[in-house]
Amino acid sequence: MPKRSRIFVVLCLTLWTEKLTAEAAQIASSDCLACHNDASLETGAQGKSVSVYIPEKTFQQSVHSVLNCTDCHTDIKTIPHQSVLSKPSCGTCHSDEQGAYAQSVHGKAILRGETRAARCVNCHGDPHSILPPTDPASKVYHGNIPNTCGSCHRQKFVMSAIGLSTQVFFSYEQSVHGKAVSAGSRKAAVCTDCHGAHDILMAGDPKSSTFKFNVPSTCGKCHESEDQQYLQSVHGQAIQRGNWLAPVCTDCHGIHTIKAPGNPASSVSAQVLSQITCARCHQGVRLTSEFGVPGARVTSYEASYHGLASSLGSTVVANCASCHGSHLILASSDPRSTINQANLVVTCGQCHPGATAKFTRFPIHAGPASADVGSVVVAYIKRLYLGIILSVIGAMILHNLVIWRSKAVARRKLEHATLVRMTLNQRIQHWILLVCFTVLVLTGFALIYPLSTAADWVGITDPIRRIVHRIAGLALIATGIYHVFYVLFNRNGRQMGKALLPEPKDIRDIWGTLRYHLGLSRQKPEFGRFDYGEKFEYWALVWGTIIMASTGLMAWFQILVTRLLPGWWIDVALTIHLYEAILATLAILIWHFYQVIFDPDVYPMNWSWWNGRMSLEHYKDEHGLDAEPILEAMRRKSTGAADEPASDVGHREELTGN
Repeated sequence: MPKRSRIFVVLCLTLWTEKLTAEAAQIASSDCLACHNDASLETGAQGKSVSVYIPEKTFQQSVHSVLNCTDCHTDIKTIPHQSVLSKPSCGTCHSDEQGAYAQSVHGKAILRGETRAARCVNCHGDPHSILPPTDPASKVYHGNIPNTCGSCHRQKFVMSAIGLSTQVFFSYEQSVHGKAVSAGSRKAAVCTDCHGAHDILMAGDPKSSTFKFNVPSTCGKCHESEDQQYLQSVHGQAIQRGNWLAPVCTDCHGIHTIKAPGNPASSVSAQVLSQITCARCHQGVRLTSEFGVPGARVTSYEASYHGLASSLGSTVVANCASCHGSHLILASSDPRSTINQANLVVTCGQCHPGATAKFTRFPIHAGPASADVGSVVVAYIKRLYLGIILSVIGAMILHNLVIWRSKAVARRKLEHATLVRMTLNQRIQHWILLVCFTVLVLTGFALIYPLSTAADWVGITDPIRRIVHRIAGLALIATGIYHVFYVLFNRNGRQMGKALLPEPKDIRDIWGTLRYHLGLSRQKPEFGRFDYGEKFEYWALVWGTIIMASTGLMAWFQILVTRLLPGWWIDVALTIHLYEAILATLAILIWHFYQVIFDPDVYPMNWSWWNGRMSLEHYKDEHGLDAEPILEAMRRKSTGAADEPASDVGHREELTGN
């Protein structure tokens, strides 16, 4: 193309562009609102009707009111314009914010195709109605930010889709910050104060304001004095050296669950500070093995006067922070430290007015191997007293056992006639039941509560507890099966089973017994071979054995069970197993032990479980309705009236005299 022609074309294009620009510049916002201020205005873009109503008053109040519509909608050249417009980019004017957003968790989520990730309009609102952050009606006004973030972060269906929990938001609402914001505070921290606004990053990103090593400076924006103290402390110095194990603000106070120190639920409250918060680091051996920091600080504290008072519920007794400080924790060698030898009088004097240097000369955290003179003396006194306790109490027990045995034997000799209450076969079954039940209770509760006293008594490892528990369970099941055959096919067993069958009289006997012992009746109920209490115990044992055996086997053979039933059946079985065990244990302790030990009529013990015998006099008093057949059997034997005893008397006719 000739040079003149090229110049002519460029000149024409330039004039045409300037003309279009001039035309666009002549389009004012008021021109646009002349149409868009109509509430019924819609567009049919993308096959559906969409409202394009823009209230003039709302637009005039927005931060964008100083702009012309064409500043954002640059493809509008004439009025009326085309129905489909390109989407404006906020980054055209807000390039810095757009750059920060592009690197944030929200921006990266958008790039990954997560359509629900927050965009500009989700936080700031519709571009035509965006208000300045200082306006209380703005979505990014300080007091409104939690709700703005919560529009996504409180929605379970949004958070669960990306593997996050809504609990973070609800925890913040209950925190000291969240409650202060709800009460109208303009200073309490909101989401953006800690996480940032446009540049929100993952906590694992070193550039994130919530990255562990950045947390002190983030909190320090509001808590400046505490931050300055922390940076001088042993914890702050360790963090500045890059020690990941050193705690920062959130390790002690929590992250979204921060509560006021006076709140009992706070992790820095007097009730939990020593036992839980400080114990996370200072109780174990990790700091000892890595950095030589002494361990077992909590157990040694709990053994002291302070610790014992704290465990009893005292909220004023000294805890870790009382002596070491909270944010400005320094090594004892530091002259500024509250536990430096030169400062102990002042530190102790806060709670103990008038404390002297001698008062402070005892180790709070002295361990067994401490070389301190006082600790050595205490250790020897402990050993001395343990020896005294074992010898004195042991001698008392031995002394009382000798006397108890002598009196028990003497009382047995006073019984002129006895009868067989339990045969040897029945006693063996009872002995096996006694041993199995005891082993099952101890090992079972040790398995459920491995840190309990029961677990300490058992004193064996968890795998061995499981093996022993199962062996005892199988022995109990085998004994139960044998007992069924015993009741069905053995003469004595059939007689016992028949006598244990419930009958209407048992209900009347309960009321009659209570009336008699309350002094409301002079007539004492008469019982047969077994009273209502013994029948109740027997059938409760049968029922409990069936329940415990079936649920125990379900828990043992979980894979086999879940081939037939849903997995939640295992949880149901374990729950029933636990609470049935509690019920059975309490029933034995409260009901059975009273009947055979603590009942004044049998104290110190009903010996029939041991030798099978019971005094005839006691039997007549307790089982009067069954005593007559026994006496009749005695008369028939003495007179030779019959060669065989009555069939319903069975083994019980075997009598002895002293």
